[in-house]
Amino acid sequence: MKTALIVIDMQNDYLYEKRKKIFSYNTEQLTSSVNELIHQYKDKGCDVIYIRHIIQNLPTNRLLFGYSIAGTEGAEFYGGLDIVSDYCFDKLVGDALSNKKLRELVRDKGYDVLHLCGLDECGCVTSTALGAAKRGIKAEILRKGTATVFLEKKVEKAHKKLNKAGISFI
Repeated sequence: MKTALIVIDMQNDYLYEKRKKIFSYNTEQLTSSVNELIHQYKDKGCDVIYIRHIIQNLPTNRLLFGYSIAGTEGAEFYGGLDIVSDYCFDKLVGDALSNKKLRELVRDKGYDVLHLCGLDECGCVTSTALGAAKRGIKAEILRKGTATVFLEKKVEKAHKKLNKAGISFI
């Protein structure tokens, strides 16, 4: 089975010491887990694909969001993340597969399944998994290497949507 690991939104604004308090991820633990996965998949001959969430650098976006702003240090990949491939794509919305070049890579490489990790389990990871299902692409979410800052109620709601779409956690 041809598998790709997709590492989602492991960016400075969510992980480095200057991040907003709402992004209370355990940076050391998460980065260690994601890096371990990256090397496991690479060693098995799987492609590793990196995704960055980018928000247009407009005054309103800087005020409303203040994170993942195009051209800022915060929008770059977290310095502790191991980058082992040139497969790096930006997205403007939660679903990474909204990026046409990523969809073309998935199609051209003929992946049987996409394994997803990164941030946030109830945000962009779920959106990407649901986007894959909508497009007829099998996706699975890796428990290890995925984190959320959302409350349990939102986690349960996301899991119900994922289960209904046939997406599993491994």
